[in-house]
Amino acid sequence: MPVKNLTIITTHVNADFDALASMLAAQKLYPGSLIVFPASKEKNIRNFFIKSMAYLFNMADIKDVVFSNVKRLVLVDTRQPGRIGRLSSLLKRSDLEIHIYDHHPNMANDIKGHYEVIRPAGATVSILTGILREKGIRISSDEATIMCLGIYEDTGSFNFPSTTEEDFIAAAYLLSKGSNLNIISNLIAREINSEQIGLLNDMIQASNFYNINGIEVVVTIISTENYVPDFAFLVQKMIKMENLNAIFAIARMEEKIYVVARSRIDEVDVGAVVSFLGGGGHTFAAAATIKNMTPAQTEHKLLESLYKTVKPERVAKDLMSSPPIMIGPDVTCRDANNSLTRYNINALLVAKKTADKDELLGCITRQVIEKAIYHNLDHVPVKEYMSTEPATVEPDADIFEIQKKIIESKQRILPVIDNDKVVGIITRTNLLNILVRWSQQTATNLPEPASRGSIQARTKNIVKFMNERLSERILSILRDIGRVAEKIGYGAFIVGGFVRDLFLYRSNEDLDIVIEGDGIAFAKKYAEKVGARINAYNKFGTAVIIFPDGFKIDVASARMEYYKFPAALPIVEMSSIRLDLFRRDFTINTLAVQLNPEKFGILIDFFAAQKDIKEKAIRVLHNLSFVEDPTRVFRAIRFEQRFGFSIGKLTSRLIENAVKMNFFKRLSGKRVFSELRQILEEENPAPAIIRLNGYGLLGVIHPDIELNKELVELFNSVKKVLSWYDLLFIEESYMKWVVYFLTLIRSCNKRISGRICTRFEITPRFMSIFCNERFGADKCLLWLERNLPVQNSVVYKRLSGFNTEIILYMMAATKLESVKKAISHYFARLRYTDILITGKDIKAMGLESGPIYREIMQAVLDARLNGKLKTLNDELTYARKYVSKL
Repeated sequence: MPVKNLTIITTHVNADFDALASMLAAQKLYPGSLIVFPASKEKNIRNFFIKSMAYLFNMADIKDVVFSNVKRLVLVDTRQPGRIGRLSSLLKRSDLEIHIYDHHPNMANDIKGHYEVIRPAGATVSILTGILREKGIRISSDEATIMCLGIYEDTGSFNFPSTTEEDFIAAAYLLSKGSNLNIISNLIAREINSEQIGLLNDMIQASNFYNINGIEVVVTIISTENYVPDFAFLVQKMIKMENLNAIFAIARMEEKIYVVARSRIDEVDVGAVVSFLGGGGHTFAAAATIKNMTPAQTEHKLLESLYKTVKPERVAKDLMSSPPIMIGPDVTCRDANNSLTRYNINALLVAKKTADKDELLGCITRQVIEKAIYHNLDHVPVKEYMSTEPATVEPDADIFEIQKKIIESKQRILPVIDNDKVVGIITRTNLLNILVRWSQQTATNLPEPASRGSIQARTKNIVKFMNERLSERILSILRDIGRVAEKIGYGAFIVGGFVRDLFLYRSNEDLDIVIEGDGIAFAKKYAEKVGARINAYNKFGTAVIIFPDGFKIDVASARMEYYKFPAALPIVEMSSIRLDLFRRDFTINTLAVQLNPEKFGILIDFFAAQKDIKEKAIRVLHNLSFVEDPTRVFRAIRFEQRFGFSIGKLTSRLIENAVKMNFFKRLSGKRVFSELRQILEEENPAPAIIRLNGYGLLGVIHPDIELNKELVELFNSVKKVLSWYDLLFIEESYMKWVVYFLTLIRSCNKRISGRICTRFEITPRFMSIFCNERFGADKCLLWLERNLPVQNSVVYKRLSGFNTEIILYMMAATKLESVKKAISHYFARLRYTDILITGKDIKAMGLESGPIYREIMQAVLDARLNGKLKTLNDELTYARKYVSKL
């Protein structure tokens, strides 16, 4: 019959000797209690029971325990709910009394006991031994042997750093009670068999060395079909053999993942690290058992925990240079350059200093200042080109935070702020020196798979993603490009908008290929292979490959651009892929994917483009970007509106500076118009036009163009009209930008319209539309607004002389619904009306050829437009009557 008011003693899953010994000691404190293992025991413990002293334990199988009869739960060597298996279900009961004996440090989700004895010791059984001694409870020699065995194992025979005075005292007391050191020695000093040697070798070979905040940590992963009972023993062997600071061993055994961790240094608290995996332990030894995760997922989660938990060796106040050198915002670029030279530094903080605080405004680098001086901007205050909102750290910031902020914010100097005062700076050189020193402390050629914030490009394999997103034809072309480039010893990359749109899930088949080598030579080889032709531009080292079906590929040699003066065309020099990407307009356009066979599908991200895409931010790569090419302002606005992104604060301020300095006046009208035309080709240009106006850029088109409520409404009306027209599925192309441009200059008279067209170097064909036909259309629109309703034939005669773009403009411009309906009826029903009668039919009526034929056919057309005629017979009858009247 089951016992009621039962006390059970338990420990953690995968119990070790300390857990076993602690349960035995607790059984002495709670007479009549049952020992219940939550799960399987270590193999050597099972052997120990078989061979020796199982009779000492009042043990029950967990399957035989009636949980409702349990009144008291005694936990030893653990207090983590995730480590007591099925027994954790007891914790839900409010009437359960819980007693805890443990030597592990406090964790966030620890079980709370009604009675607790928790203090640091090398082994839990040392704590319990002290209690037994204080209470004068008798201990047999066999019990003393088991309890002493727990102390020896968990202290590493008193060699582990976690060993305390209490462990030595407890062991001495147990020795005085007859503990058999021969048995302990035999069980502790286990021999390694051939299978274990093989596993140990696998663990060593699978080792990955990680530099975690300056601390070297080893992670090894193995996989076996069967459970390895002595895994923790092998991990302990490995840390000694390889002389490691800290090791985390991950093993997939049967259907579970086991993690065993050991540490020899204070900086790596393996108990805290493993707690993130649902495991537990103390500072120098810990373990976890994980279900429903792969080894790779476990490693990833483990590394996250390591970066959060491992203590850095040094903090900001140890690394910073002090006092910091700062200048005011109104200091000119010339004077700032003199300061850089005087102090032999490469960057300056810009701040307003007061007695009690420093208002940090930004920072400026030697590179930006020298470029500004090169562009004759030496008289301009540094506040115009400084980087605003610099990242900062506090004096106690750890090395990981410092590394992350310097690299992610692309800052040369990182201010250290304490109570609103800039107390020092940390430079990139300071950081690099630390990283180099760390790398020298580790073995050469050891990989660092998880080193964060690398100053090199971020890379990852996206082949699977490409296979999912791209058509078979595009994938085949990209692979062929890589193979051809490989044969002639070049590197090949797909770059820019194509890669950007791949991650934005937008369709884009405009292939922009960059070749590390001679792009034109590559284009010739590739075109020859696929039967295409090329147009080469030797001056720029570029070529266009044109397939027989008209598909095009742009090819460029990896190049670096520099500009002789603001708004100039670039001078081009050969360079590497990194410098080629650095010349581009915005970070989001700097992604590249390698195409050479061995590295096909490797994404390269030098400038945190993925981060900016994720954050939906438009950012320039350097502070003089708009000085060198002001047309980038138009592209920034176009991309912002197209993708639903936001222009970054610094980039926005640099746009304002470019407008204030009027760099646009040096741009050719053709370049401005090219960018404006692309904006007007967007699905909805209105928000971009509003944004242009917000920066004062509509004046770049002409000062008389003013954004008002009427113009915004007109743009929205154009969008609705074009959407309506597209739904007609009329097989006639039209130029969207022409309709929007007509709308944009609607308030301009003929003289101003002519000046705009002349400045923009618009071709005569379009100049006629904007400067002549538009005014005819406005007159026609006015007539329709005053005279409708009229017959269909009249509407037809009024509108048939205009092209599609003009008529769509008219339809959008009118505010009268009756006029819109008349124009839409013209498009949908009247425009393509034709008559069936021919000149032969009229001749058969006995009329001589001449102008009368045109008059008759026009009369028939008018009658058909007005709905009077349906068939050829109707037309012939009508024509005969018309002729008879004549």
